[in-house]
Amino acid sequence: MAINAVLFDFSGTLFRLEQQDGWLDDVRDDDGSALDVEAQTELMRRMTAPVEQSVELDEEHLHAWHNRDRDPELHRKVYLEVLRLSGVPRRDQAEALYAQLIAPDQWTPYPDTEAALKAVASSGRKAGVLSNIAFDIRPAFGQRGWDAHVAEFTLSFEVGAVKPEPEIFQTAIERLGVRAEETLMVGDSEEADGGARALGCQFALVDPLPTAERPDALLGVLREHGVL
Repeated sequence: MAINAVLFDFSGTLFRLEQQDGWLDDVRDDDGSALDVEAQTELMRRMTAPVEQSVELDEEHLHAWHNRDRDPELHRKVYLEVLRLSGVPRRDQAEALYAQLIAPDQWTPYPDTEAALKAVASSGRKAGVLSNIAFDIRPAFGQRGWDAHVAEFTLSFEVGAVKPEPEIFQTAIERLGVRAEETLMVGDSEEADGGARALGCQFALVDPLPTAERPDALLGVLREHGVL
């Protein structure tokens, strides 16, 4: 069946949280030492991993982890704990890093994000953004004028469901006014985004590489599925 709508994941698909100059310069570990490059890289991975639990959590924080994308308060609680357990012992430093994580203007778009969104919308199809997220990502699009190409944003913390639960995919599809069989889900997680196939959607996996290393993967999957 022909594709009439495309749902895009946010983190690792359309945008990526990449370390900016100065973010970790003042962070010190338990011994008061600055984080080396390897430690900084691992810290960024733990802040952005879409599914994987990267540290051992107690029961209270494990509950917060499993529900982090449904509730902004739980999201903040568990990520401050992840940062503490990942070598950021000072609360003020952890809070400063967390503020960067949830600031839409700190996220870097992939080189072909604008072109992919525009291509879907200009073809007469509908583009939607479907994300497991605990903060509003619309400003990342709005400040660039890209929200004009997005018909609907379906965000987990607003709808109370998370991928791969079928409810969140169903909500997104209904908002776009299309059938599952004519919808393509594009995302970087086989486990989370791939759940769209249970409803009959087509699914395309992209690699959440650094933005400089993935120039045209979005356009590539659109071509492969006959959208371009």
